[in-house]
Amino acid sequence: MSVSGLAASIPVLSVKGLVKTYGRGENAVHALRGVELDIHRGEMVAIMGSSGSGKSTLMNLLGCLDRPTAGSYLLEGEDVAGLDRDQLAEVRNRRIGFVFQSFNLLSRTSALENVELPLLYASPPRQTNGASTAVAQESIAERAKRALTLVGLGDRARHHPNQLSGGQQQRVAIARALVNEPSILLADEPTGNLDTRTSIEIMRLFQDLNEKGMTVLLITHEHDIAEYAKRVIVLADGRIREDRAVEKRRVATDELLALPVETEVM
Repeated sequence: MSVSGLAASIPVLSVKGLVKTYGRGENAVHALRGVELDIHRGEMVAIMGSSGSGKSTLMNLLGCLDRPTAGSYLLEGEDVAGLDRDQLAEVRNRRIGFVFQSFNLLSRTSALENVELPLLYASPPRQTNGASTAVAQESIAERAKRALTLVGLGDRARHHPNQLSGGQQQRVAIARALVNEPSILLADEPTGNLDTRTSIEIMRLFQDLNEKGMTVLLITHEHDIAEYAKRVIVLADGRIREDRAVEKRRVATDELLALPVETEVM
């Protein structure tokens, strides 16, 4: 196998024997019990599970927001399970794009400035003269503008969150997640605060990004949202109970075309 073929065969995300236990002794809570999971580049996967299934715990581990009690977690072939807090923060910033239900935008800053944040948190450029710093800042602004354009908000860069609809705010959040060109996009209940049409709009954006090669991982409790993915994984009692391909995948573009024009809010 060629080097490029070998790289393509390595899962973006691979966990083996993943265990997470909170507390000790009789009070121990076994949130995850030996989870085994591979997600390959270009997949769009939905992870489902009821309250107490381990879904949120798994999301926190995959997003490098927590460390497992036991087991391995390889992100693009690198074992990140044993990294310290600072190393995990670096991984989160550079390799994982997060999208949350509540958008998590800074209210007093523009859409552009919100999208720039991950770039500002990254390691600062080593240039010391004023001209180099200006070039670096210009580069940050240009990258943020490109990300906003990618999600269809290039003309809303100077708007603040209170000047944007819920769907537009979520698009800003997605642009922010994309700006560092992450290995995987991790979306936790991304349509939870949106109406039906806007939810379909957001799922169309995820499907479009996935068609362009972005690996997308959705965490959702909604069966209809999971059907936009290509693959569904169901957790129960800290274990994977089901891992299947979606046979009749919903296509957001087709669904939007079928909606009455007068209901459009975005």
